[in-house]
Amino acid sequence: MATTRVLLIEDSEDDALLVINRLRRSGLDIEYERVETAEDVTRALRSSPPEIIISDNSMPSFDARAALVLLHASGLDIPFIVVSGQIGEEPAASLMRAGAHDFVLKDNLTRLAPAVQRELAEAQERRERRRAEAALRSSEDRFRLVAEHLMDVVFRYRLGATPRLEYISPAAAALTGHSPEQLQNDEELLFAAVDPADRDALRRSWQSPPDAPLTVRWRLPDGSLGWIEQRLVLVVDDGATIGEGVLRNITEQVLAARRREELEHQLHQAERLDSLGQLAGGIAHDFNNLLGVISGYVRFVLEDLGEDHPSRHDMESIDHAARRAAALTRQLLIFSRLQPSQPETVDLNAVVAEIERLLRRTIGEDIDFRIAVQPDLPRVFIDCSRLEQIIMNLVVNARAAMPDGGRLILATGTDDDGHVCLTVSDTGCGMTEEVKRRAFEPFFTTRGRGQGSGLGLSTVYGAVTEAAGTLALTSQVGVGTSITVCLPASGHSDAEQPSEDKDGPGARGDGERVLIVEDDDGIRRIACRILSGAGYSVLDAATRSEALELVRDTGQAFDLILSDVIMPGMTVTEFIDAVQESRPSLPVLLMSGYTADHTANSQPLPGHIPLIAKPFKAAALLRRVKSVIEARRVDIPVHR
Repeated sequence: MATTRVLLIEDSEDDALLVINRLRRSGLDIEYERVETAEDVTRALRSSPPEIIISDNSMPSFDARAALVLLHASGLDIPFIVVSGQIGEEPAASLMRAGAHDFVLKDNLTRLAPAVQRELAEAQERRERRRAEAALRSSEDRFRLVAEHLMDVVFRYRLGATPRLEYISPAAAALTGHSPEQLQNDEELLFAAVDPADRDALRRSWQSPPDAPLTVRWRLPDGSLGWIEQRLVLVVDDGATIGEGVLRNITEQVLAARRREELEHQLHQAERLDSLGQLAGGIAHDFNNLLGVISGYVRFVLEDLGEDHPSRHDMESIDHAARRAAALTRQLLIFSRLQPSQPETVDLNAVVAEIERLLRRTIGEDIDFRIAVQPDLPRVFIDCSRLEQIIMNLVVNARAAMPDGGRLILATGTDDDGHVCLTVSDTGCGMTEEVKRRAFEPFFTTRGRGQGSGLGLSTVYGAVTEAAGTLALTSQVGVGTSITVCLPASGHSDAEQPSEDKDGPGARGDGERVLIVEDDDGIRRIACRILSGAGYSVLDAATRSEALELVRDTGQAFDLILSDVIMPGMTVTEFIDAVQESRPSLPVLLMSGYTADHTANSQPLPGHIPLIAKPFKAAALLRRVKSVIEARRVDIPVHR
């Protein structure tokens, strides 16, 4: 009969002998250790776990419940029987719920031996069942590993001082370019396909497989870089440790994940762009009003000053600064798509000539700046301010690529398809493939912190795309960069799209009555002065409610309402509806610093209402007012 190891938790030596003798008289061969403290129980469970534990219920410094806690903490499956004197039914039931397998009273020890034998037999049955389940799981796992991954590389190796590849499936040829026989004869051929940086990790995994799948970079037979995922388990087969695993080509999944990350990054950038657009829209209205007031009064003063007046240069400097401020606002609004678009037929060469002086001041004297224009270019249909911004941004970007000087060439011409082209080339540092790929991304910059916003080329991209044009970029590190903008030749004649920057007889009024609706006092006074000085009869209102009262007054007959878009109270759409309800034929011209379609809070504007961008020049306002009034007289639609 086999010896049964018993851990006896008992503080009384006499009671311990009583229990042991009872078991031995029942025919059990007992080897026991008596303990009476938690420390001794913990030590016994760690050093030599018993086959069964018999415990007194209550001792001066320890009890059966505390012993059960220690047993559960050890993770061992050992039967636990409580032997005690008198105890109530509820305490006994509580011990059973805590994990005790049986409860025997000391005055009825005849039950002890049968209880021990029963619990030993049940414990043995549990152990055998666990072993059988583990073997079954191992068999099922091995079968599933092969059955579910036949399209992948299945391999088996014997672990030892040097792992030996016993089997590898034919699919390995697609990953390595070698047959299974070649790989089994020389397993280094398998490791040679692994990227050198990941090779050691794969070798280590064969000795000690990680819990999670291992992904390594892999050089595929065609020379391309791929990613391989390894799943590996160790099993014992006839006393030997065997590694069984699968190699799966996950290149497509990795590339898809990277693409998803890139799209998420683009979404994040788009959200940043949207936030920037909201910020720009929030400030554009008030800022453009201020610029409009400054520019307007400067022009009034300049009209009154002679060419030789000592203050004329100062006023022109103020006017220039205001126009620069408007250009900066325009760049931000173009980027955030809040700038009104007013395309017209434009002579590219004329625009280049007009801003050449500014370009040369911007570039500096250490750059050899050359301009080569092709004469008699077809005109293009684009917002002139945006074309200026395209040229300026390309030149500034090229200048930044040549911190130590170099050559910068701005050229115009046409391509084989008749497009009008603008090319800016530099002899700067050039771009890597990664930089070229991201050059037109919003916020992307290679300059140091505080030296670039990352908006220059992305602004160019947005403006060119809006004008139905294309961009081409060529660059070589250490040689330089060339960016070409191609715009469709305009199908509009100058007569169809007159310049609003040039005044003329047709821009003056002949006593027509205009109602100006603007809550900004400065802009309202500027508009009143421009129109009244050009021969119009002008009334003004600071609120839309006041304007509606004037419109509904039968004694007032207006030829045009000039109204700001953003004003307190009713929306611009509600205001226009109310005007048309009272005077259906009365035209309205809107003023705004936002797009021709939406305000800063995304409120849509009526699509049939003409609009002029703020800040505006006097000539532009006069021409716009004249065209809207004349359009009503001949009953033709007015476009924005």
